Amino acid sequence: MDMLATNIFPGIDKTGLNIESQKERLAQLKDVKNTAEIKEAAEDFEAFFLTKMLESMYEGVSTDGMFGGGHAEKVYRSLLLDEYGKAMAKTGTVGVADYVMKSILDMQEMESKGFIQG
Repeated sequence: MDMLATNIFPGIDKTGLNIESQKERLAQLKDVKNTAEIKEAAEDFEAFFLTKMLESMYEGVSTDGMFGGGHAEKVYRSLLLDEYGKAMAKTGTVGVADYVMKSILDMQEMESKGFIQG
């Protein structure tokens, strides 16, 4: 039956679906994956940006006192600010990731049209 279907109906696979539409669907799924990766990269960049901004804000805060200061506090503060940056980026309220994602997608479109080489 499979032989018959492919010989009588070119472009149709054994499931009865158009092969070209399946190829288009796979290309769309690849784009969705690519878009998800771009979104993740843009969010990571926003988190990094916000972390650096927070580090400069907390640079002048003194940690004097009985339980303050020392190397451990510097490490802990670094980790804490990193998590703050990730949490702020995840909310999407700052909007840096949106602009980064749009820029990446625009560059990919220009590259696919041959305007730039990547």
